[in-house]
Amino acid sequence: MDTMWTVVRAERGALADDLNGLSDAQWEIPSLCPRWTVQDVVAHQTATASLSPVTFFVRFAVKGFNFDRFADGEIARRKGATPAETLARFRTVRESTSAPPGPKLSWLGETIVHSEDIRRPLGIAHTYPDDAVRSVLDFYKGSNTLIGTKSRIRGLQLKATDQDWSHGGGPLVEGPMLNLLVAATGRAAGCDGLSGDGVDTLRARCG
Repeated sequence: MDTMWTVVRAERGALADDLNGLSDAQWEIPSLCPRWTVQDVVAHQTATASLSPVTFFVRFAVKGFNFDRFADGEIARRKGATPAETLARFRTVRESTSAPPGPKLSWLGETIVHSEDIRRPLGIAHTYPDDAVRSVLDFYKGSNTLIGTKSRIRGLQLKATDQDWSHGGGPLVEGPMLNLLVAATGRAAGCDGLSGDGVDTLRARCG
């Protein structure tokens, strides 16, 4: 777990450095998360790293246990008056190990997947630790909680071309592990780097 938080801290710092110097227009580019801009996703990450199980439940209850209303409210709470302020707030949580309730590995997943939600629309490439990406995909592949990965990849064979990893059976979907992760978590943009007879099926399930 200590190693996981070390990766989270490093990836938060790397993302903040990548975002330094963006134009105001770039901050308003739509992310891979529906309805959210690049700035919104950064604020969301700040919010996640600022919550404890207690504050999560209290604020979730205030929003009527509606996850979208809760998430949007937390973004509004953590978003700055300017992109520079939003980024500065994100930098303050770089060392945080606070999180809402749930499996701790999900926060490594949040860090990597949301970083791609931001970087891909901006055209920023980044290399993550291989074992971190693999661990996150291994975590998500068996879960339908919130993002529905287990159902999305059901009946498909996922195969990495840059690591010794595969999962499932059926029509093949192969490509870099990071693309498999992005697609498996519901981002159709991840399918752009994949090939095989199952890609169209996976892409359709990313709607």
